[in-house]
Amino acid sequence: MTAEELAKGQREISISEFFVKNKHLLGFDNPRKALLTTIKEAVDNSLDACEEARIVPEILVEIKTISEDRFKVIVEDNGPGIVKEQIPNIFAKLLYGSKFHRLRCSRGQQGIGISASSMYGQLTTGKPSIIRSKANPKKKAHYFELNIDTKSNQPKILKDEEIDWPEKKTGTRVEIELAAKYQKGNQSVDQYLKQTAIVNPHLSLVYINPEGVKTDFPRATTELPKEPKEIKPHPYGVELGILIKMLHDTKSKTLHHFLQNDFCRVSAKVAKEICDKALLDSSARPERIATHEAENLYKAINQTKIMAPPTNCVTPIGEELIVKGLKKEVDAEFYTAVTRSPSVYRGNPFIVEAGLAYGGSLPSDELVKVYRFANRVPLLYQLSACATTKSIATTSWRNYGLSQSKGALPAGPVVILVHIASVWVPFTSESKEAIAHYPEIIKEIKLALQEVGRKLGSHIRKNVKAKQQKERANLFEKYIPEVSSSLSKLSGEKKYIIQECLEKKLKKELPILLGDINKKDEKGTTKG
Repeated sequence: MTAEELAKGQREISISEFFVKNKHLLGFDNPRKALLTTIKEAVDNSLDACEEARIVPEILVEIKTISEDRFKVIVEDNGPGIVKEQIPNIFAKLLYGSKFHRLRCSRGQQGIGISASSMYGQLTTGKPSIIRSKANPKKKAHYFELNIDTKSNQPKILKDEEIDWPEKKTGTRVEIELAAKYQKGNQSVDQYLKQTAIVNPHLSLVYINPEGVKTDFPRATTELPKEPKEIKPHPYGVELGILIKMLHDTKSKTLHHFLQNDFCRVSAKVAKEICDKALLDSSARPERIATHEAENLYKAINQTKIMAPPTNCVTPIGEELIVKGLKKEVDAEFYTAVTRSPSVYRGNPFIVEAGLAYGGSLPSDELVKVYRFANRVPLLYQLSACATTKSIATTSWRNYGLSQSKGALPAGPVVILVHIASVWVPFTSESKEAIAHYPEIIKEIKLALQEVGRKLGSHIRKNVKAKQQKERANLFEKYIPEVSSSLSKLSGEKKYIIQECLEKKLKKELPILLGDINKKDEKGTTKG
């Protein structure tokens, strides 16, 4: 075959065509996971929209059975709605969104999720996605039926009309029919929604499963998370190729102003220091910087001490709300949480939080339950590939009263929650199921786990062991009459005198034996 003949077979591949053949990259590996991914993407969008509009979210999730292997997913929210012109692109065009270029904490990042769900539904059932959205309480709602043209990655509008939606002031409703499988368990829709309710205590969620069973997840607070601020990129987080592109695209007239205006934490003094180290004129035009000069600039940036990026772009859940969320959904006797101080990886700020629930109805003969979250989104798959799991397994839980085999998760009646909030969470793949093993992130997770571990250890020592002592005291009290009778026979003393002496002795020593069993643990909270 000649080069000319080979050339005839070459053609451009659209992003939609690529993902049609690589659905697993987006979380559509199998029918069960496809159902979870579709609901997750829709719920994430609803929560982000409500929080950005400062609306306390109310979300309905319903799964309707069409046939044994086909379901209709419905997700409805009370958010701000979507303007008509944006609806087709948001739901029927891959890599379209508002969050990819922003450096601020949010659930969505890539502009793929909900449109990929629409595409999967279209591929497996041939049915369009149905979107209803109302952005103005005084106007009608927009109604669309949409497909994706996989060759051009453009939306195909099958129906576009205005309808009445009187029960909603504003909001959006998404309906996607897809081939799927509904199954309960650790990686189910039910578990995802339960965990979502834990880390989003401001959310009121109603869930109707395919069997018609309705579950309410009431909110624990009406306080919305603090709104994160958008920041400029930090010099340490920019690679050489991106730096070259920024030099060509900037509106700044000089290199000095480029460093100050296009990055965060670069003062006039720091900008001059970088230019001097790179042996570049600070008044040079950025777009005229040659590739080898840009490389010198890149090296100079990494050789210069620059303040860490601001952290108001990242919003943690907070220790109090983590405990409230755990109490709402996990039946335990002891709860605790910690929020670490902000840290940085590759110039990206992040915050690690950890929560822990112990005892109650949790099984004591199994491995601990691990709840992993990134920007308040549950991560249910790829447990072993996640930095969170590695951090838990390499923490010495035996120091805190739990049993643990070397290099494995600990065992005991415990739920461990780990949340990472960042402007850019380093997932291992586009399906956003596991967090990459950055040393800075693992270090912060382990420090958070050690903090909640120490509180757990304190609780176990002060309460669990005290309960064991009380059981021993009760056992001793039970056998006092029998012991008194035996001692009476041996000593000749009257039985009731010996029994009275033993009971007085037990009463005197009991407070010392029990310690502070009824005292609340000073570093955590107990149920009630």
